[in-house]
Amino acid sequence: MALEDCFANFTQRDWEQKSVAGTVRLAVIGIGGFARQRALPAIAAGTYCETTVLVTSSPDRATDIAAEYDVSHVIDYDAFLAGDRADAYDGVYIPTPNAFHGRYATAAAEFGKHVLCEKPLETTLERARNMVDACTDAGVVLMPAYRLQTEPTVRRTRELVRGDVIGDVVQVHGGFSHPLLKHASPETWRLDPDLAGGGALVDLGIYPLNTTRFVLDCEPTGVFATTHSSGEPFDRVEEHVAFQLEFETGVTASCTASFDAHASSQLELVGTEGKIHIESPFGGVVPHEMVVESGDVRTEYTGPTVDEVREEFDYFGYCVLAGTDPEPDGADGLADLRAIEAAYESAETGCRVGLE
Repeated sequence: MALEDCFANFTQRDWEQKSVAGTVRLAVIGIGGFARQRALPAIAAGTYCETTVLVTSSPDRATDIAAEYDVSHVIDYDAFLAGDRADAYDGVYIPTPNAFHGRYATAAAEFGKHVLCEKPLETTLERARNMVDACTDAGVVLMPAYRLQTEPTVRRTRELVRGDVIGDVVQVHGGFSHPLLKHASPETWRLDPDLAGGGALVDLGIYPLNTTRFVLDCEPTGVFATTHSSGEPFDRVEEHVAFQLEFETGVTASCTASFDAHASSQLELVGTEGKIHIESPFGGVVPHEMVVESGDVRTEYTGPTVDEVREEFDYFGYCVLAGTDPEPDGADGLADLRAIEAAYESAETGCRVGLE
């Protein structure tokens, strides 16, 4: 594969294979900071989805948001679970705390509605498996919100790997840090293990974990991890995590994540014939700055920024309308939780943990 072939149509949506009509009407379940600041604007700016229902604990306090995005219906969680306004939406988006994902996804599936759910799918592998089974039995689409899989930089990286541009991949280095308390209070649900299921690993480390699995198109066979917390308010979940994944191809991936470090993210793949470096892949709005070295050739690419969140909603909507299965699916979400639970076991025991 020639480098110029990859960069020639860098931002092309390769998943957009045919024309589709209409939009997928969404019920957004939970309108916290991310939903208000990122998800609702992304849906409004996109092509294939529209918000028709808001689900919140305080409908009376959401009138301004509903008016801003021209949303006709605002209901509370009990009303949603009872099936109110089910005729007003085709699918749901679930950005609630992780412990509630299964409850709302299962209810949506019972109503015959498609599900786009934030990651991780649930707080445990067992709970996530129940959620996946409910969606499978109902015959509805379940897509974990792995937005990296829908945006151009990571998709082009997978093409470069498949095209042997850097030879056989030997090492992957991925890291994501975000100073949580600069943007949230110590009472945030992300520091409650019952609501989140973990700390930096499930909230940030899942990005390099899932992205590595995606670009390698391969599953890890073992994991070794360490975690560290300095004290309150990180005394109940890990503040920092480092984990190494082993793959059956011989690739090792070294990944880190932190709730209490300077905001930073990077992904680098080193192969036998070259390397790929992506600058800031995990922040949400990717600057599309990457460097590819292949033999004696070094290419730097800088393109227009792309909102991963908009790409994610358009991809989900397109798959529903086109009747195609999204690449990130229930099995994908379960694979990440399997690796995450193994990483926590490794951190607790100090030993490598094998994966099936």
